[in-house]
Amino acid sequence: MKNILEIENLSISTKLSETEINIVDGISLSVSVGEVTGLIGESGSGKSITALAVMGLLPSNLKISSGSIKLDGLELTSVSQKHFHNIRGKIAAMIFQEPMTSLNPVIKIGEQIAEVFKLHCRLTKKDAHNKAVEALSKVGIGDPKKRAEQYPYQLSGGMRQRVMIAMALASEPKLLIADEPTTALDVTVQAQILELLHSIIETEKEKGILFISHNIGVVSEIADKAVVIYSGRDVESGDAEALLNMPQHPYTEGLIASMPKHSNKSKRLCTIPGQIPRPIERLSGCSFRNRCSFAKEICSEEISVQSKNGYKLRCIKELK
Repeated sequence: MKNILEIENLSISTKLSETEINIVDGISLSVSVGEVTGLIGESGSGKSITALAVMGLLPSNLKISSGSIKLDGLELTSVSQKHFHNIRGKIAAMIFQEPMTSLNPVIKIGEQIAEVFKLHCRLTKKDAHNKAVEALSKVGIGDPKKRAEQYPYQLSGGMRQRVMIAMALASEPKLLIADEPTTALDVTVQAQILELLHSIIETEKEKGILFISHNIGVVSEIADKAVVIYSGRDVESGDAEALLNMPQHPYTEGLIASMPKHSNKSKRLCTIPGQIPRPIERLSGCSFRNRCSFAKEICSEEISVQSKNGYKLRCIKELK
């Protein structure tokens, strides 16, 4: 299956007191058309920074120091910001975590979506408005004509997230990046948003989705492939079902063990001791070794990536 996004050994760095520090340290992942790739990790692991790099939206204090990002065959690491204006929206679009801060509070919903159609599709004001109403209907918003005349504060959290999805889909991008799109939504609305994203992939086979979340349970509901990152590095990746049912990296095992189980509500939750290190505190070799019960002396050395049948593991444990 064709890859719409290919990231290889991507490192993103910043300068701290004249010292260059990698925030993202050699991440590799891919998104195929007709599939969802889940990117899993704790806050501060480098998930959102990786997504911003794909969109050409890195903060000024960060830069891509090495590696490759290919979007629909185009190498993005050498693309100018001027060229990125033609990429954002048309080839790749992003759904941000907080729709309330992403939407303009003083502009009507319909006008905000219509602006995308005017910018990328060169439509007249009337045609763009009609398209905006149609876009709201496509993402399951009832009475779209009425909603188009409302402001963001008049919509529920779930509806605002649907508006963000409608805006992202407006110019029919090939890659959709969803950055924690279900955070702060109740369980019922979460399920509705996941179902909407799943239906997009089912009906539009030429699209691919990069779904970013700290919630491994949410990723299990939607992803075909999964990538687990820790402290700026991918530690395990492959078929989502295999990864989530039979994890091989100790960090992935810990994440899954810490999930609440409906079958045993009285049992104390498992936890991973310690906390994710800041980039400046990152250990040599495996960054997880000070929290890992399987750690050996060799873990302080550089750990190579094992690969078998599309499954990858960055650990001294033998890949099964």
